[in-house]
This record gives sequence, structure tokens and C-alpha cells, in this order.
Amino acid sequence: MHPTVELLLQRRAEVSRESWDALWDALRDRSLDRDDALALLGSLAGALPGPVSSAALLESFAGRRATGPERRPGTVNVVGTGGGPATFNISTAAAFTAAAIGVPVVKSGSRAYTGVLGSIDLLERLGIRPAGSYPQIEDSLDRFGLAFAGGFVYPAELTRLARLILPAGLRPFGRFLNTLGPFLAELPVTAQVTGVSDPAVLPLLRDLAATVPDRRIWLSTNDAGADELLPFAVNTVDTNSGTVPALPAPSGGTLADLRPGTGPAGAAARFLEVVAGSAGDVATRTVAFNAAALALAGGHATAWEPAVAEAGKALREGAVLALVMRMRTDG
Repeated sequence: MHPTVELLLQRRAEVSRESWDALWDALRDRSLDRDDALALLGSLAGALPGPVSSAALLESFAGRRATGPERRPGTVNVVGTGGGPATFNISTAAAFTAAAIGVPVVKSGSRAYTGVLGSIDLLERLGIRPAGSYPQIEDSLDRFGLAFAGGFVYPAELTRLARLILPAGLRPFGRFLNTLGPFLAELPVTAQVTGVSDPAVLPLLRDLAATVPDRRIWLSTNDAGADELLPFAVNTVDTNSGTVPALPAPSGGTLADLRPGTGPAGAAARFLEVVAGSAGDVATRTVAFNAAALALAGGHATAWEPAVAEAGKALREGAVLALVMRMRTDG
């Protein structure tokens, strides 16, 4: 068994960057066998590495990448950790809405590990193709103010692992991938808003955010266990940079107002109803709240109330749905 995998399985010591590098070298050189890869992923799925090991993992991935994209000031990434109650794709709706009010957004995400549709699944249903390269991200930002990042933004080592464990898939290891996923993508942004559904992982993510010098990170949680801000819940936001304006007080609504629709087709239809502003007041306020978070985190707004109002107006007056339709036909 590879020594790094043994370290992870024993859980007695932190894993250094050098150990992670040795593991990825073995994966690249095809000296890591399938059983080791499955044991590695099983260990990561069973218990996340500690903060030192996780930070070393991110450093290892970063050190193996080619030069990343040039960051665009004021551009925001939105991505959640997954899990929590079933809702429509709030963060994807918020990405469209924020872009519709002038906030440049790059949305990263994945296929569904726990819900009906992940962001990539939803985009396929909508007929919107994620960007396959950094120039495509730049082009989409220039044309629409919004880009959806394809899998190329994630470490190549994850793709190699997925191939090595075939015919098994990555779904059983979704907890690890969802939790650390927001820190794995290399994107041309200067801010990031990440919802965290499981408060138990928040201390780890706070520690990781503190090691990130090149973008402002907001980590949001709430007492409903969702990985997005909810207008009817008690929300908190932690940041690695500056301060966060006081959050609005909870108002009316329940999780039932945010239902996702039945099956993949129903979930896609429900999403279109949401971005058309016709899914009810609570759904509209929820999307507007999250779009406002992108505006504030990116430095495009300074107060919640006017930002939420502007986003709500864009939903109700059709600007958000119009952007969705433009990206479906012109993307």
C-alpha cells in the first residue's frame, strides 16, 4: 500500500505536502493501483483530513497546476458544499440573477451527489454548455457577465483517480468532493461565496479560507441546514477578509416554498419558473438574497436591502429569465 494512503487510514498523523506530492506522482506514473485509489477515496469519504493535512492537499494541487487564469477584479464564484434539505438550485439561480444586475459571476459545481440535479446536470437540461477552457470562460463573461466552469478547473489528479477506479464511480465519495470542492477549482475571480450545509465542517473550512490570500471568501451557514442563505432562517457568514454587513432579520417562509420539482425534468421546469419570478414570493426572495450576497462579496454593493431589492426586481421583470434564454440560444 502506498505510504500516503497508509497515513490516511491510520489517522495518527497529519499528511504533509511532500506525502501528497508522492501520492500524485505515483498516480501519474501509474504505480498507484486501483485498490490503493479506492482505499484513499474511502478514507477521505469516511473522515475528512485535519486542517494541516487539508491545507497541504490544497498546496499540493496548486503546485502541480500550470499557470492559472488572470483574476478579474469584482468577479465572484458561487459554489456550495451540497447536502442539506432538498431545494431547487438556489445558487445557480442566484448566479443568473447576480449577472443580470451587473455582477460578473463564474459558477463552479458538479453533478448531483445527493440532490436531484447538480449544477452541471441542470445546465445540460437547460441546453447551456459549461466552458471547456479559460478562454471560453473569458468569452462567456464578456458576452453574458456569467460563465459556468467545466471540470477542467479542478485538479487533473481527480480525473485520473476517477479513471483508475472504473467501473466504480465517485458518487460514494461525494462528501469529500463536495466539502473541499469549493477550494479546489482554479478560477479568474477575486471573491467566493460558499454555502455550508454541515456546521461540523465549518471550522475546517474557516481554517482553509484563512490560508487563501487571493480572494475574499464568504462561508454561510444557517439553522435550517441549507448550503445557501435563506430569508426565513437565522444565517451567519464568516469571511477571511474584512467584515460582512449585518444580515437581514428572518422573515416568513418555509423549506416547502423552495421545493425542487419531481425528477430531473420537473426540477428543470421548476428552475425556469423560479428564474421567471413566478415561483412565489419566498422563492424570489431567496434567490434575490443570495444574488445580493454575490454583489456584496464582490464589492458591487455595500448594503443588503438595496441589493436584494435590485435582484428581486430583475427576477420579477424578466431580466433573469431573458439571460437564461440568451445563454441557451447564443452560448
